[in-house]
Amino acid sequence: MKDRYAFLIPLLFIYACSSSSASKQAGNPLKAYPVSQVLQKDTSFHVQYVADIQARKNIEILARVSGILEHIYVDEGDAVRKGQLLFTINDDELQIALSKTNAALNNAKADARVAEVELQRVQRLVDKKIVAKSELELAEARLNAFRAKIEEARSEKEAVQKRISYTRITSPFDGVIDRLPLKEGSYLSEHSSLTTISDIRSVLAYFNVSENEYLRLARENKEGLPHAEVRLLLADGSLYPIKGKIEANGSEIDDNTGSIAFRADFPNPDKVLKHGASGTVLISSPAASVLMVPQQSVLEIQDKNYVYVLDKENKVRMKSFQPAGRIGDYYIIESGLSPQDKIVLEGIQTISNGEQIRPVAASHS
Repeated sequence: MKDRYAFLIPLLFIYACSSSSASKQAGNPLKAYPVSQVLQKDTSFHVQYVADIQARKNIEILARVSGILEHIYVDEGDAVRKGQLLFTINDDELQIALSKTNAALNNAKADARVAEVELQRVQRLVDKKIVAKSELELAEARLNAFRAKIEEARSEKEAVQKRISYTRITSPFDGVIDRLPLKEGSYLSEHSSLTTISDIRSVLAYFNVSENEYLRLARENKEGLPHAEVRLLLADGSLYPIKGKIEANGSEIDDNTGSIAFRADFPNPDKVLKHGASGTVLISSPAASVLMVPQQSVLEIQDKNYVYVLDKENKVRMKSFQPAGRIGDYYIIESGLSPQDKIVLEGIQTISNGEQIRPVAASHS
């Protein structure tokens, strides 16, 4: 009896294994992932250069006379017009000095008038040969001396008037007021700093370009670099909405850095850009048939970049590549991938290397 059922054992084993396999496959179906070939298209590179942003005009307003800061007519951040009154300094002492110079000028004029009358008297006496001609020469010398005193007194008066004009400080151009370090009633010495004013209707972005990059840009921009359009990336990573233009570039390559200085102008109608801000200038360079992969499909491990590439058996393998940069949400491929490679677009955090998947055809978003 035992031998009679012996032949059934292998059949039962085969059936059990196949049933187990079928059950496993039914219970654990292959996961579906969106898959697409590496994107290849014509595009433009944005080469980045760290920039120093400066106002087209930015000057420090200094007191030119000493005295008490009598009144401040503006506040920090105010927009002002050329010629607008900003500050006044008390001029009481200067008014006293002006009165003294007026008195000195009037005295000099009076002395000169007396000397002029005396000269006329001596002239008549000399004509009548009553006095020697030398007396006339002395009278003329005295008159010239008093006339010189008139000019000296007039110069002193004009100097005081000029200093009085310095007590009314006006804006040298249209601009925006910066900090006001002093308050009304503060004592000012000459050259005390009152504020800084900036003309930021447009701003200048200064940046340096290596010699190799400069030569490449010069070849690619046939219209000339001083007219090339550029973009500006702000400190928070956002893109400034208004394009700028390169205005000028230096005439020499710096011996120490091997770079050349550039200056770009950016309109600033909303005054978003401020003097002293930082940013990054982006210069576009056209590129044909560039390979790209979306950032969401890339794993970054120990400063290396990987994607999951699908083989003929629908198994995924990690493959490294060398990026040349980024454009938006895409990596630019320098090496490591080809247009024929199919990569997993999403869900890469849940895949294991060597896992078999169910690919779903998808397109790059």
